Amino acid sequence: MTKTQQATIFENNPDSSSYEYKQSIDQLRDQFQKFGLTANQCKVYIFLGKYGSNTAPEVCRALQLPRTETYHLLSTLQHKGVISATFQHPIKFSAVSLTNAIKSLVNTEKERVKKLESQEEELAKIWNSIPNFHNEQNTAKEDKFQILQGENQIYGKINDMIINTKEDFQIIGSEKDFLKFYHTNFLESLDKSDFKLKILTNSSTRTQYVFDEIDRTSVKKIPSTANSDICFVIKDNQEVLFFMKNSETGKENISAMWTNSESMIYSKKLLFDLLWSKSKSL
Repeated sequence: MTKTQQATIFENNPDSSSYEYKQSIDQLRDQFQKFGLTANQCKVYIFLGKYGSNTAPEVCRALQLPRTETYHLLSTLQHKGVISATFQHPIKFSAVSLTNAIKSLVNTEKERVKKLESQEEELAKIWNSIPNFHNEQNTAKEDKFQILQGENQIYGKINDMIINTKEDFQIIGSEKDFLKFYHTNFLESLDKSDFKLKILTNSSTRTQYVFDEIDRTSVKKIPSTANSDICFVIKDNQEVLFFMKNSETGKENISAMWTNSESMIYSKKLLFDLLWSKSKSL
């Protein structure tokens, strides 16, 4: 039995000797997909990295992929800088080191974002060339909501709320929530703001350093009887963002809802004010 005919670590059969690696393979695939690789691109890279140099037909047979797709996958991975090819015939493909592969993928993503930023002016010009076909002045205020998924979306929205706050900003969260907030640096921008700030937390003494740059009179400790899972922010009594999955979940799994609904803001504000009245300063 040749190398390309033997069972690989991608076997889904529980009786296979390689099945024990399935969880690790799934985790690797999930991580690589965050860098823009598809499931099959991940599979090819992992295969070449763990089984060494192989020709396109060998990759095709080993991974049981269609021939045309295999050549396309290998070509794409070359352009992404994560695999290399030999000059010999038949051509053999091999994976670059994991460190170099990640660097290449990160640089590609940076270039993509840089290119998008440079096109902002052109995009705005095209957008503004098309007239609006509704009268915004006559449009009644509507309650809106937005579902946010993952840390980047959520913390980006909170930063936007902070930047646009004019009068009041309230935050309530657990110790773990504020540790995450601390590492995203937006607590820093709160200290430099002119609006009235109120923070409620159950943070213990060992983590109160996260509030070192914030006026301690703006921070209170929630009573131990209160639910520690709630986490939300209120801006100027006009917007509220609340977490639907808390800090115990993974970065990409946490989700939150933003809304300008007056009834939703009112209910959250009532809860915040009640807890604030029952809480003591740090």
